Formats: sequence, C-alpha cells, structure tokens
Amino acid sequence: MLVLKKVSLFLTIFFFISQMQIWAQEVNSFSLVDENEISTIVIDDSEAEVVKIAGNLLKNDIKNISGKIPNLGNSLEENIVLAGTLGKSKWINQLVYSNKIDVSDIEGKWETYKILVVENPFDEVKKALVIIGSDRRATAYGLLEISRKIGVSPWEWWADVVPEKMQNIQLNIASETFGEPSVKYRGIFLNDEDWGLQPWAANTFEPETNDIGPKTYAKVFELLLRLRANTIWPAMHSSTKAFYHYPENKKVADDYAIVVGSSHAEPMLSNINAEWDHETMGDYRYDTNASSIKKFFEKRTKATANYEGIYTLGMRGEHDSPMIVGNEDVTSQVSLLENVINDQREILKKYKADYPNTPQAFVPYKEVLHYYKNGLKVPDDVTLIWTDDNYGYIRQLSTESEQNRKGGSGVYYHTSYWGRPHDYLWLNSTNPVLMWEELHKAYSLNASEMWILNSGDIKPHEYNIELFMDMGWDISAFKKSEEVESHQLSWAKREFGKEFSSAISDIMNSYYHLAFQRKPEFMAWSQVEPVTKNKETQLSSIHYGDEVTTRINQYQQLVASVDSIKNQITNNRKDAFYELVYYPVKAAAALNKMWLYAYKNKFVATQNRESAKYYAQKSAEAYEAVAQMTSYYNDSIQNAKWKYIMNKSPRNLPVFDQPAYMGVNSSQESGIGLSLEGHEMEYNQNTTNAHSDVLPIFNAYTENSYYIDVFLKGKEAQNWSTKTNVPWLKLSKTEGKLSTENPEDRIIVSIDWDLVPKGEDKKEAPLGHDYQLIPPSFKVNTTLDILANSEKKTVGVSVFNPELKELKEYNGFIEDKGFVVINAENPTKNKKGTETFWEPIQNLGYTGKVMQAKPYKAAPIAINDSVLKNSAILSYDFYTFNYGEVAIRLASLPTHPLNENYGVRCAVAIDDNSPEIIDFETQGRSEEWKENVLRNRTIKSMSSILNKPGKHTIKIYIIDPGLMIDQILIDLGGLKNAYAFPAETKSK
Repeated sequence: MLVLKKVSLFLTIFFFISQMQIWAQEVNSFSLVDENEISTIVIDDSEAEVVKIAGNLLKNDIKNISGKIPNLGNSLEENIVLAGTLGKSKWINQLVYSNKIDVSDIEGKWETYKILVVENPFDEVKKALVIIGSDRRATAYGLLEISRKIGVSPWEWWADVVPEKMQNIQLNIASETFGEPSVKYRGIFLNDEDWGLQPWAANTFEPETNDIGPKTYAKVFELLLRLRANTIWPAMHSSTKAFYHYPENKKVADDYAIVVGSSHAEPMLSNINAEWDHETMGDYRYDTNASSIKKFFEKRTKATANYEGIYTLGMRGEHDSPMIVGNEDVTSQVSLLENVINDQREILKKYKADYPNTPQAFVPYKEVLHYYKNGLKVPDDVTLIWTDDNYGYIRQLSTESEQNRKGGSGVYYHTSYWGRPHDYLWLNSTNPVLMWEELHKAYSLNASEMWILNSGDIKPHEYNIELFMDMGWDISAFKKSEEVESHQLSWAKREFGKEFSSAISDIMNSYYHLAFQRKPEFMAWSQVEPVTKNKETQLSSIHYGDEVTTRINQYQQLVASVDSIKNQITNNRKDAFYELVYYPVKAAAALNKMWLYAYKNKFVATQNRESAKYYAQKSAEAYEAVAQMTSYYNDSIQNAKWKYIMNKSPRNLPVFDQPAYMGVNSSQESGIGLSLEGHEMEYNQNTTNAHSDVLPIFNAYTENSYYIDVFLKGKEAQNWSTKTNVPWLKLSKTEGKLSTENPEDRIIVSIDWDLVPKGEDKKEAPLGHDYQLIPPSFKVNTTLDILANSEKKTVGVSVFNPELKELKEYNGFIEDKGFVVINAENPTKNKKGTETFWEPIQNLGYTGKVMQAKPYKAAPIAINDSVLKNSAILSYDFYTFNYGEVAIRLASLPTHPLNENYGVRCAVAIDDNSPEIIDFETQGRSEEWKENVLRNRTIKSMSSILNKPGKHTIKIYIIDPGLMIDQILIDLGGLKNAYAFPAETKSK
C-alpha cells in the first residue's frame, strides 16, 4: 500500500507539473480584425517617438492586409493591442503593479520584449494583446513582431513584397519573450552609394534635397527597425553631403532610436571627405595641425552630446587612405595615433554626460591593424571592431586576453567593396554560408558588442542584410550551416509563398555557388591601377569537359528555372521576385555569358570556326540583356519607384564593357573541322603528332566521357554522320547538319561498360598519362569516323579496362589520367582528436561542402609526434596505377589566422610517411592573396613519394582551428592547366 501511495503521489505531482507547463505555454487567440471589430492600438502619450512610429507602421500594415484601418490612440476599449515600455507606459506599469503580468524576464535587460494575451486586464477591456519592452527599441521591435506574425515582410517597402490580403486577421499567441539580442549593436554601413542609393535619393525619392537626406534616412531607419537592427554608419562619399550637414538627420535618427556611428575613416562621427576644408582648416595631419583637428572633433561631439552615438576613435587619412605622418617609422606612427586617441577621449569626457560609458570603437582596418600589431595601446573600455579583408574573410579576432576587455569586440564585414584587386559593387554575390561561418567564428571568440555590415546601396543586398541581422539578434538559431539553408527557405516562403519556396531556395543556392567560384564582376579583370582590359580568367575551353561551356550551361539551367517561376508567380509578388531573385540571377548570368561567349569566340576563332560569329553574337546579346534588365528595374517597377537605384556598370569598369570579338576567314573552302577534348589545336589527321587525333583515355574505373566538336568551315551547309565498328561506343549524336545558323555540334563520347571487352586479369596495371605507354594488354582500341560529303576524319579511342582482382569490390578514389581528385567532404575515415574534430559545412566551397577544423577555441596542436596522437584526422583511401614522386595539392578557403597565436595550418601524410606542415596563410595584400580572394580559394602544394602502385591513404591532421579544406589533388604528372580541379575521381 505504501508503494501505491508513493506512486499515486508521484503521478499527482507529475500531472501538476505537466499542467503548469501547459498553462505556461498556453496559446491564446487574439483577433486583430474580423467582420465585426478592429482592435485599437493603444500607446501611452509618454512613450518615445520610436514606439509611436512603430505603432503607425503596424496600423498601416493591418490596413494594407485587411483594407480596414485600426485606431491608434491612448484610450482603452474592449479589444486592444497595448504596447508600452517599462517605466514609461502608465498602462503597462498598472498591469505590473497589479501582478497581471510578470516582467521579471525583461526588466533591466537590453532590447528585450515580451508578447502575451491578457484577459480582462482593465475593467473596460475584455482582452488585450500586450507588448512590453525593456526599453524604447524593444517596444518598437515588439510592435513590428506583430507585423511579422501577420505576414508582413521587413522588405515590404524596400523590395515591394506586397502582403497577402485577408479579411480577418486572427493570431494565436503563446506568451513569449524575445531577447536579449546576441549582439548589442547591429547595423549597416551605407557605402559606395555613388551608383545607386545617392542618385536614386537625389533624383527620385528626395529631390528636394538632391541628396540622401532625412526623408531617405527615415525609410532606411524604418527598415532597420523591421529587421531589429539599431545602428547606422551613414553614407560618407563625397557624392553625398555629410550626415550632420542636415540638422534633421540626427533628429530622425533619434526618433527612430537608431544609434549613429561612423566608419574607420570617420573619427568622432565626422565625415572627412565632405567636411574637411583645406583652405580654412589646413592639412588633415595630426602631426602638424592637431589644434584645428581637435576643434573639429569638439564641434561634432558637442552637437551630438545628447544623442545616442558610437564614437570611432583613431584616425586615418582622407579618402580611405593611411594617416599622413612626417616620420614614417612604425614607432612614430603608433605614438601619434595613441595621442589622437587620448585627445579624443578627453573631448568625450568634456562633452558626454554618460562618459566613460559612452560607446567608443576602434577599427584596426588595413594599415591600422599593422599599427595595432606593433604595440598600439587601445584603452580597455573601447570596443575593438575586427574587419574582414574586404572579400569576406576576417583578418584577425581577439586573443584570449583581448576577449576579457571591458569594451569587448565586434565585426565590420563587407558584402560590397570598392578597391583592389577588384570592386564588387553591383550585385550581392557573397555566399551567405561564408558570411555565417565568419560571423559564427567571430561570435565564438566573443565578438558580440557590435556588428556592422557594409551593404553598399542596400539593394540588391536584401537577403544577406536580413541574415546578418537575424544572426546578430539570435545566434543560437544558427549553430550549423544547415540552419542557413533553413533560414533561406523560410525567407523564400515568406516572400513568395510555400509553392515556390523550395525552387527559389535552390535557385539562390546555385546562384551563390557559381558566384563563389567566380563573382560576376570578376569574370574579366578590371584592376584599378593599372586598368587592364579583357584579361581573361583561367577557365579552360579545352580540358576537363570544357570549363567555359560547363559554366554557360549551369547558368542556362539557372535562367530556365528563374523564367519558369516568373511565369507562375502571383501578380502581387512579381515586382518583389524581379528585385530579389530575377534581376540578380539573370543579370549575373548575362554578365557571365557575355564574357564566357567572348572566350569561346576567341578560342574557336583560332581554329577558324564559323561558330566564332555565333559566339560573338551570343556575347553581344548578353551585353544588351544586362542593359535591358537594368532599364526595366529602374523605369518600370512600381511606376519607376526605383529609377536610378540600379547601375549596370558601377564605376564603368572594363568588365562591364562589351568585349572585343575575333572574326574568321569566311571565304575559306567549305567543309567540317573537328576539335577534340584535351587538344588546343584543331584535329589534323595529317599531322606528325601521333596524339592529335586521339581522345583522352577512357578509364573503366571512373567511367568518364569526352567531347568532340564538329564545326563548320566556310558558309556552305554540311551534313555529317558517324561510323564505328564496335557496339560499346556511345555517342550523344550520330548525325547532324551544320549551317551558319547552327555552325557546330558537340558529340559526347562515352562507353557502354557492360559491352566493352575486359583486359587482362592481373594485380597491377600501369595507367600512363600518355595512352601509348599503357601496355596493349590493358587497353582496348578502336576508331570513330566522322563523315561529311567526301571527307572522313578518324578519331582514335582507347579504353583502359583491365580486370584487376584488387579492384573488383573497390569503390574509393582512383587514379585517372595521372591524377587523383578527392572532395574533402568524402573521407574514408573521420577520426576525432583529443580536443579537435573535422566538421562538414554545407553549401560552401567549389564542391558544395567543405571540412572545417573545429572548435574555434581549440589551442594550436604542437607540431611534433603528438600530432599523430592528439589531432583529428581525415583519412582518404585511394588507388594508383603509377608510382614515384607526386605533388599533393590542397585547396582551402582563403581564411586568415584566428589571431596572432594561430596560423592556417594542417599536416599531411601519405601512408606511413611523417606528416608535413602545409601553411595557407598569406601575407598582407600580396599578389597571392589577391588571386586567392578573387577565386575564393587558396592552393598549397607539397611533394611526397608513392613507393608502389596500388592502395594508399592520405591523412590530413588538424593543427589550427578554422581551416576549411575543399579538395585534395594528388598529381602523378598528368594534371593540365584549368581554373578548377578536375571532377572527383571516384571509382564507379
């Protein structure tokens, strides 16, 4: 009986606890709008202006959805939306004092808000949807959270995402607390605004100021509120007047509760480009003109003393240049910069009532990082703002001791950049997963005080801006790379509906993947100094399936998908689709094709193909397509709402110019020509080169295929056909007609491996890079004839198809044409270390998944025998037919060391050889670094010995955390020049 009583008591307690949890999570319905009633939005008159602004935004959102306009006031009615800030709203205070709401989870916190439904909160109120904020911004965020819940996108105005219409708006609300945010200050930098935001504001949106003025900033600040952001670095180019030139700007910022900061080149909320007058103020040099500069800083600090601001300390030169110092040695530069900082803090102490709690930031950007590394002392309460290298890779983060600084640290990150080695000011081409990885890494090392995104003109950076702010708001929702994909899918669903969300998410993943391999703006070189026109990338038209054509086809598939959705999407979302998906994807595709077809034109013209004209025409069409799409964006969307916002050629760099094209001799005798994969020159059966008429070796273990181009010479149409004497040769086309409208056909040649004869049954079979070196017993030879009129061109085909006992059940990596290629994501074994591990990151790298050394806070592993014992190890089994000295090439993302205590290293060994160190770190802004960031890849090599053919293992050991390995290539002498590694050589 005693046991039964205990069980009964336990069940009673368990039920009570469970019921309390249910009550605590109880979902209450609340009607904002129905056929009989519209809820009133109640905001106390004593609330901050930003709360009233957010209330009006919610009011208009409800109107846009339902067609009905709710009242916004300070009087109680039967059903209300009550929003208030603790200590400000008499209604909220009354609910707190009467114990009708619990605010212990938000009281005293930064930007934290709570939403719940309260029954009978006051005598005259039956039900209230209550929003309580810990401060003014929190309350505003809470009001706009309701807008999110009823389907209003933060991009409702900025990307014309029209909300779905509803007659009734019913919410199901569970008591929920939002905040505190992961990052305290979260915002954007309006930078390089010359080609979009400034001309749009000046000519279209705010002609009364002919500038980015208070009206434009009000719309920017509205966007920031909707994104739960709180900070702005205003536009600062000389095309735009300084933010404080317009007195209304600081008032608008305060009304919207936006904290104003300034960039690394704008100390003390100044704008040197626009405000420094050499005639009246002298040289902008602290070593010779400190008095005048200090007066300038004092004037700005005094004018902004009563507003929220973050004061950037230090000093750089004009126009984003290094500070001018008479004595150029580093010690003098460091000493002068320390004097600048000390003087600035004295000014803040004099004018800011909240000093020393006034937010202050120091940005070690470019040469300033060099000063910092050489002993520059930054006061402990100043926030260190670490920067990326302008191409998405953070240069340095806090050491363990720096992580304990009172001022903490933050991040300044780019998705738009003007500068060397190449601008990218046009489209948003930064891979969201790369941004996630770098920010996640930064946050792991306590960079949580301030995040600023250089988002250029805002458009077309919409998605990355939102991801950036959502991560800054709640980093715990982004622990794995897969959660970025989930976020993007949710974004697509919200903006375009469930029906299209998966397809749009897939499109954007492909768009970012192709841009990761090469940004559209990098498809031809346009270096600032010297300007080099039409310098090609290294994409190959010859090797590994023709990289140029492959990329064209990838964009063609992407364009087809985008066009298909555009034709189906609902009318109310067509403009948003154009802005957020259609234009970025199709414009990127067009600029790529403009150059890719130009490369094809140049290549085929050297073989005198008639198709040179075709490729020139396709390139010219792509050039016109960019212009047409941009014109539609500016002139047609929403009755030219965005006129001047989109520029098809920022800074008029040569990459945006129509390429020059090569012609051919059309008077030549008509006929056909052949071009074989792997051969630069046209097929010539009469050549003395025995290799000119032979396709690369077909390997039974990788089941590869190759192309033959059949092309027209001259203008007279030609019929062609093929002939072969074996049943196992598979051709994608066996006949065709060439004409000036269809000047070439491509035949994909492959093998029916079930029909091809087997070679000898032996343990080893050498696979030379030269097919003639393969013993006849291990290969099968045949020919393929291409016939046209009286012409016959014979192509040799050689198939490596031995029946090797050792490989009967083998499905690992294998040598092909003198190399082995391994995608890092496919290890044979992934062994955890004592403190480290390799983690896959989805949707990043050339292969779509990289392996990263984790955790970020792991100490570097000592480079000695302990590497073998303590390190995490990726192992890859592979098989070679040859042996001897090999070159091992590792491709990684071009990251930087976490800080001065780390490198970017791993150790590599084949079989039982001792591990050797590979270090991926680059120095400064070297030529190597420039090439790496343009490719989003760094490749390092080492040599090793394979002492026999057969099975081997390559191992990669973690030394420094953060390293991301993409691919591994083992070159036995057969590798050809190309942009990317060949496809993975995995046994089929």
